[in-house]
Amino acid sequence: MTAETDMEIRPVADHDMAAIQAIYAHHVLNGLASWELEPPDVAELTVRRNGLLSAGYPFVVAILDGELVGYASAGPYRTRPAYRFTVENTIYLHPHRPGQGIAQPLLQRVIDDCTALGFRQMIAVVGDSGNHPSIRFHEKMGFCRVGLIENIGWKAGRWLDSVILQRALGPGGGVPPKESGN
Repeated sequence: MTAETDMEIRPVADHDMAAIQAIYAHHVLNGLASWELEPPDVAELTVRRNGLLSAGYPFVVAILDGELVGYASAGPYRTRPAYRFTVENTIYLHPHRPGQGIAQPLLQRVIDDCTALGFRQMIAVVGDSGNHPSIRFHEKMGFCRVGLIENIGWKAGRWLDSVILQRALGPGGGVPPKESGN
């Protein structure tokens, strides 16, 4: 079953934050995609979202049958100014919704938005080298593995690796970026 034809992808709204918090809390408590140990509350996630939006980064949600079933965003890869044309993506799905065609159009919207905003590279930082579904998904979306940092995180009683994937946006590094007062 795929949800693509009946799914709405739209910018995040204030009333989405409780559903986003529930999805994220599940992943914090039950998975290795997020390396937070305690789920942040709605207020903290709203502060984080507002920071991304005020800096001009995209943050979108997927709605299917009236339910928020996933969200994706981009933010700075690093804060030093030379990284200003590179973003890091985030994507989380409702725990009962993997494999339903939600992730691809959701992340594609963020990729398209970031390309339109003039960003040139997108980085995916996948929590743990054993997270094969996320790694394969990002590769399907045009990302290539560019690094592995072994044993960098400790969660759930074990050491975790960090897998770094990268994809070009627009012309990528083929031509200089357009500076807009930077």
